Amino acid sequence: MAKTDRTHEEASVEMFRRDPALAAEYLNSVLADGDETDLMLALRSLSKAFGGVQEVARQAEVNAHTLYRTLSEQGNPELKTLSAILRAMGMRLAVQPIPPLPA
Repeated sequence: MAKTDRTHEEASVEMFRRDPALAAEYLNSVLADGDETDLMLALRSLSKAFGGVQEVARQAEVNAHTLYRTLSEQGNPELKTLSAILRAMGMRLAVQPIPPLPA
């Protein structure tokens, strides 16, 4: 019998795999509203959509064991490593102005 249901995580991974722009929006949202731990968890989750930690590590030219540690809740990647991880996922860091609050 075919599996007709899936977990939220499985559905999210499939959505991000099909729509990298959605993955970028998700990370931007985490960066706007979350903290470092939230970002590491989001990157670990997104890595599944981009081939898994092993594949992201290979493309980022980072040791897979190191990447697992980096994407843990206690992870604290260097900017160089974060940039390489994002590049492996087809994204990059960018800076944008914060819109002024209404008066």
